[in-house]
Amino acid sequence: MKIKLGDKLPKSELFYIEKDNFVKKVNIQELCENKKVIILGMPGAFTKTCSLLHLPGFIKNYQLALQKGVTQIICIAVNDPNVMRAWGESHKVGDKILMVGDPYLTLTKNIGAEIDKSEKGLGIRSTRYTMLTDNNVVKLLKEEKETAQCDLTSAEKFLNLI
Repeated sequence: MKIKLGDKLPKSELFYIEKDNFVKKVNIQELCENKKVIILGMPGAFTKTCSLLHLPGFIKNYQLALQKGVTQIICIAVNDPNVMRAWGESHKVGDKILMVGDPYLTLTKNIGAEIDKSEKGLGIRSTRYTMLTDNNVVKLLKEEKETAQCDLTSAEKFLNLI
């Protein structure tokens, strides 16, 4: 990844479905402004490791994140906002995690997290990372060497570092 500790999040447009069922286009900087945010970067919705480990770990440890001063958790994957919403609903994320799509890889490419998974039929995706930002500045960042792993980026390990 090219984004590093101390860097500011780059302007990047993302999409999510609001409670009224409308698609909302938003800049990541707006989402993270004046907040302490954990960003979960995932290769794709409904994929094995994302669905079995990464996302469920942060749902389970949501209260611990709040105790650590986190004001929001955002899950971002290279999917459209409808898929992200359905994935969140299937995991019953409720208001705990904002499920956001990066269908054009805007943020993913701006932070240098893109990875080619074409050999597995997935195309260009995101690496697996977990990032803590405070008012848009990266304070903690962990990235897995392989997208199928969820060790450094797991809720349990990441939250212990905050």
